[in-house]
Amino acid sequence: MQNAGFIFFFYILTIGSVLLFAFFTLRRARESAKLVEDKHKPWI
Repeated sequence: MQNAGFIFFFYILTIGSVLLFAFFTLRRARESAKLVEDKHKPWI
């Protein structure tokens, strides 16, 4: 149990990094989607 704090810290750091990356990626995607005309958006 000596390394439990170290392990939990890096689990939290890893999960936080992935969530932060996903947040900024989705935010950037929304901003980019505003620049595309509706006729070029196959997802609509």
